Amino acid sequence: MKILITGATGKVGSRLAKRLADQGHHVRALVRDSSRAVALLGDQMELVEGDLLNPESLVLAVQGIAAVVHCAAFFRGATPEQTHAVNELGTLHLATAARDANVERFVFLSTGLTYGPNGGRLADEDDACNPVDAYPLSKLAAEKMLLGMEGVDIRILRLPFVYGDGDPHIEEAIPFMRGFPPSQRMAVCHHADVAQAVSRLLDAASPSHRIYNVVDDEAPEVAALFAAVGEPPPDGTSAERASAFSALLDGRRIREDLGFKPTFPKLEDAIKANALDRAWPE
Repeated sequence: MKILITGATGKVGSRLAKRLADQGHHVRALVRDSSRAVALLGDQMELVEGDLLNPESLVLAVQGIAAVVHCAAFFRGATPEQTHAVNELGTLHLATAARDANVERFVFLSTGLTYGPNGGRLADEDDACNPVDAYPLSKLAAEKMLLGMEGVDIRILRLPFVYGDGDPHIEEAIPFMRGFPPSQRMAVCHHADVAQAVSRLLDAASPSHRIYNVVDDEAPEVAALFAAVGEPPPDGTSAERASAFSALLDGRRIREDLGFKPTFPKLEDAIKANALDRAWPE
């Protein structure tokens, strides 16, 4: 399959792009700076320069493409206005370009944070969403726009906290989560299983316009995440802020619909396989 992937220089996108290429797909990466992208991605995929906020720059990017995997997003370090512009308007520009170019499938990587705080209950894809921060609000708005779009097959994948493959995500999140309750559980998923989920969404003939959660079988305590990178437990001083991240994800739909089965059902499985620090072979 000829696939356009956005966000290919990001944490999720870079690892996903390489896995898709290793599976034999022709991967075209939409990047803003091709010289930086070559340094990160090597020369195993085609690069095309463009900007989500410049619709004209997307026309060439989607030509001859069978599927788009849209990973790009503005998250940390952005104002709410910047977040909505890139994550909502940019997604509209890309999806419109894909539809106009007769791209068959559009896979949108969203976030489980769209559910908002729910006291640690399992959230399934039919639950109401009540996010509290600009990032999940912008992702939810993009989801709603995509689900109302006709002329292209839309698949939405809501991600939890993603880890592994040498990604410093856990280490980088430590300062932010230092005040979380040690026993609060976090929905997580290894990069290998994000790639597996995306592959299944690309391969499945149906159904279109459907949302899927992807998640490990077990949600570890925040203290276990800290311990995985040699950090002492968090101190629990920011329990109210932590509640925005309290929703856990119900992963049954993608298992039942598409046969997904996590390579790493638990964080401890990835630790035992040394899959936190190195890429897991396909």
